[in-house]
Amino acid sequence: MTQERTATFGLLTDEAIERSRLRLGVPKPQPNPPHNYEVTWDGVRHFAFGYGDDNPLYCDPEHAASTRWGGLIAPPTFLYTMGEDAAPKPDAETKALLKGDPFAGLGSYQAVMEYEWWQPLRLGDRCRVLQTQVGVALKPSRFGGRTAHVTQDYLYANGRGEMHAVRRGAWINAERHTSKKRSTEALVQQPYTPEELAEIDAAYAAETRRGAVPRWWEDVEIGDVLQPKVKGPLTTTDVVVWHLGWGMQLTPPGAFKIAARIRRKAPGLYPPNPLNIPDTVQRLHWEPERARELGLPNPYDYGGMRETWLVHLLTDWIGDDGWLWKLRCEHRKFNYLGDTTWVRGEVVDKRKIDGRNEVHLEVRCENQRGEITTPGTAVVLLPSRDGAVELPAPPAPDLDGMVAHELARFSV
Repeated sequence: MTQERTATFGLLTDEAIERSRLRLGVPKPQPNPPHNYEVTWDGVRHFAFGYGDDNPLYCDPEHAASTRWGGLIAPPTFLYTMGEDAAPKPDAETKALLKGDPFAGLGSYQAVMEYEWWQPLRLGDRCRVLQTQVGVALKPSRFGGRTAHVTQDYLYANGRGEMHAVRRGAWINAERHTSKKRSTEALVQQPYTPEELAEIDAAYAAETRRGAVPRWWEDVEIGDVLQPKVKGPLTTTDVVVWHLGWGMQLTPPGAFKIAARIRRKAPGLYPPNPLNIPDTVQRLHWEPERARELGLPNPYDYGGMRETWLVHLLTDWIGDDGWLWKLRCEHRKFNYLGDTTWVRGEVVDKRKIDGRNEVHLEVRCENQRGEITTPGTAVVLLPSRDGAVELPAPPAPDLDGMVAHELARFSV
């Protein structure tokens, strides 16, 4: 590292911000192949079971064939497992532009994840994904100094080139001396009493699903409370089962010889364990010793899990004939192994706009200590007694058009 580079390492400089802005709209190649190349019955079922959802719309072809969809569809966040790379092969100039992290040395954490879905992924569908940075904004920190907010889009199109969805994430990059001013989180976990476990089991037993019975827009009232769902107490087994359906995401798939080949190319993804054996960086999500090495009191879940739990709450409430259009959530606290999450929501508005029967909701994940770990908002479309839900149209018909739309949106 040069002396000049050392002097600025860990500092949020104007040069870093400009380097980041040069990446706006530039497609970024995906480092790993998708977990699923095609929507299959098994792939969808394994994903749904991985977050505790046995909805027959996803798991029972006979039931799904009787719905408005005419067959199995994938749960909304199944897109995490899909996406053949739609980025063109980068030339030398693009490779240089995308090399490294402009904000290397800064603390970086995910602040927001947003989704919009325009049509489902159906049995047999393939999918392409285009990742690109669409925004970078300089903002003051609550703890002094300044932060850079970077927005990344993951745009998904089905095998016919039609837009399926966008997954839009915002990451905050802050100087570490500023990050350290944030209050440290003390974790106090007590063994569950038989009464507490009985309460959780009773909540599981009481869960209902709207299913084939339409939830009419006319019957929904502002203030309606969704039946809560419970997820937990979170165990290592839950994380393993989640990975079976979700894939690995960060570490490329494969074990033994395959992992060794990957490790030779990217040794940083496999820090050694106490026996000096290289193992995935992701093990902090299930290995207490690794979590403590990184200054965390316990392993914790993935943001994608809680996003999917919120989706589960919403899709069970709207039923087979409804449509989850938008979800926005913020991950504010860790959800540790041993924690129990109660997933809650209520109706805050309902509107008729451009022929859409919209219901607006506030949703949240709340742990057994009463802390809200992930607050969010959602917009769902419900059928009316005057007609069925019409799927929303994307702002642009293809990937290139969506990139242009998103760049314009964040340039304002």
